[in-house]
Amino acid sequence: MRSSSSFVLPVRTLRAAAVLAVALGFATVAPIAHAGPTTGTPAGQVHRAVAAADAAGGQEQAAKPYMGWSSWSMQSSKYPGLNPDGDYSYLTEANVLKQTDALAAKLKQFGYEYVNIDAGWWRDNAWKPEFDAYARQTPDPVRFPNGMKSVADHIHARGLKAGIYLPVGLEKEAYGDGKTPIKDAPGCTTADIVYGDLRTTNGWDSAYKLDFSRPCAEKYIDSQARMLADWGYDFLKLDGVGPGSGKSGDQYDNVADVAAWQKAIAATGRPIHFELSWSLDRGHAADWKKYSNGWRIDTDVECYCNTLVSWENSVDDRFDDAPAWSRQAGPGGWNDLDSLDVGNGAMDGLTKAERQTYATLWAISKSPLYTGDDLTRLDSYGLSLLTNREVIAVDQNATPAARPVTPADAQQVWAAENADGSYTVALFNLADAPAAVTADWAALGFTGQASVRDLWNHENLGTYKNKVTEALPAHGSRLFTVTPRGGALTATAYEAEAPGNTLGGNASTADCSACSGAHKVGNLYLGGTLRFNDIVVPKAGTYTVKIAYVSGDARSAAVSVNGGGATSHKFPSTGDWGTVETVSVPLTLKAGANTITFDSGESGYAPDIDRIDVPKTSS
Repeated sequence: MRSSSSFVLPVRTLRAAAVLAVALGFATVAPIAHAGPTTGTPAGQVHRAVAAADAAGGQEQAAKPYMGWSSWSMQSSKYPGLNPDGDYSYLTEANVLKQTDALAAKLKQFGYEYVNIDAGWWRDNAWKPEFDAYARQTPDPVRFPNGMKSVADHIHARGLKAGIYLPVGLEKEAYGDGKTPIKDAPGCTTADIVYGDLRTTNGWDSAYKLDFSRPCAEKYIDSQARMLADWGYDFLKLDGVGPGSGKSGDQYDNVADVAAWQKAIAATGRPIHFELSWSLDRGHAADWKKYSNGWRIDTDVECYCNTLVSWENSVDDRFDDAPAWSRQAGPGGWNDLDSLDVGNGAMDGLTKAERQTYATLWAISKSPLYTGDDLTRLDSYGLSLLTNREVIAVDQNATPAARPVTPADAQQVWAAENADGSYTVALFNLADAPAAVTADWAALGFTGQASVRDLWNHENLGTYKNKVTEALPAHGSRLFTVTPRGGALTATAYEAEAPGNTLGGNASTADCSACSGAHKVGNLYLGGTLRFNDIVVPKAGTYTVKIAYVSGDARSAAVSVNGGGATSHKFPSTGDWGTVETVSVPLTLKAGANTITFDSGESGYAPDIDRIDVPKTSS
């Protein structure tokens, strides 16, 4: 089901708690449509698909984050009237066709093209499943009386693409007595595709784990892929994939499933976008990027309440979880932040400021932009958010995903450099009260003048010197293009491992191949400290100091100057313990020599510190 879908209904409500600590990701993948043929598939069929793609402009599968609509948000909501016949009853052929027509009329011209049918299309309102004679999911006759091919045909007739959903593994109900035959695989039955002990897998343990040491297992995946291709689907979401989805261990390692699906999709000769869900293990990023076009980095965005989403449920969590994945996204594969539900006002459950902030984070993170809203009743503000061409362009261009250039505190600045030398810059106030947020040009690597354009309001704001400051409402944001008119910033680098620094408590120097000088200072925990000595500046003032650090998870450190009062800052995860990232903090220094101290505190763990860069001029 949707990232949150479950095949055992109570599990849906348990999932959020089960995955609080899980947030991971993946990246670029070889174009699925260009993979080579497999046994039993005419090579010419695949070559024709490749030739067609090349003729269309040589675009890779998932060259850009996909855009569209998904059914899950409305299926899962308790909002009055959405599911009148019981939980998840919204999903019907009539509703999908209604949303298809609305997407074609209102959003297609802005790049939205996928209509994605999520969990439940093969289950009735009591969640009882339907399977064909070969253990493959088949549409529930009440939900989809004309079948899934008919729905795909309607979607295609509107110039759109059709998406569908499956859970990973062999669903328990499909096993039968183990004697169900596998399509186009003589001698293979359901007993021949799973482990003999019937171990379970996926995020809900709703399926038996496929044993790919047995040839029949891949034949089963081949048969499912062939079915979806014959129906005309252009997108598959494979859900409950592990490691991740709240589970870990060999039983829940579905890398082999994902690889089998990639191979099976290629063998059909039909270009099918292959998306993985949910909250996947970042430690397997290389696998996800190798075999798929996208991967969910977090748990479900839906609140499973009387609105579609809520700020506190998980929209705000993405600010903590997205940074670790930011370097993984690129043409062929993207970090999926989940549905963008900003179009329906009260039904969304968010303020206007929160809706804009939600959309801003999705765009700068290069997340797929697929809404779960009711497209037949978008309000004017929601429509303006979903159809802002300048913001959509931020999401769809080929520049890297943005990441924080300040600590992950209540007020944050995220940025990414564009191909033309300008910067996409987002200001966020995540506090529950209004606050000012400042983007210092020094944090972007330049100084002096810069022109600023407001993307949400399509307005050139003029030229700003050294920084821009905006007063933002609670949970508010701004999104700018900043074009430097000044020069490159010059700074003095100070290595953490320099012999003149002072280490306290457990702090110690360690090797670090990714760090400047090939070393860092770590073990900053339970009172561990690092003090940079003899930080010299020519005059007193506020300096935007850039901190290079390594941290596999988000960690905090108290930063102080010259033994004065310390300010605690949370450092976003760098994704692992071998990647260096930077954030900048304003520090007030005196003329001459200064000290800058990083302190883990008596009960916490701080990031490892590589070095600091102190500008030669104050802000």
